Amino acid sequence: MEKRKDIHMTENHTHGHDHEHKHRKQIVNLLARIEGHLRATKEMTAAGRDCSEILLQIAAVQKALDGAAKLLLKDHLEGCVVYAIQKGNQEQVLADLNTALKTVFIE
Repeated sequence: MEKRKDIHMTENHTHGHDHEHKHRKQIVNLLARIEGHLRATKEMTAAGRDCSEILLQIAAVQKALDGAAKLLLKDHLEGCVVYAIQKGNQEQVLADLNTALKTVFIE
């Protein structure tokens, strides 16, 4: 399990990390695979491959990104949110979580 001590900046505040992120390595690995898949899709497009094949690959990349986002949300809920509540920062964390949820799932 990875323990992080880094700073994340948002528009309104600085959020320090001093807690575990159980899924972070898995997320990084997923994103690396997605990056390779997207690169291959770009090459397919540049090579003039069939549009339907490219669309299928784009759909696969989107699905994989959705999976990575869901895993990151799980990591955030299990790590950051629990830690913030224990430290008494629940209002700021809930505001940040609502912003993230609107961005990822609504907009």
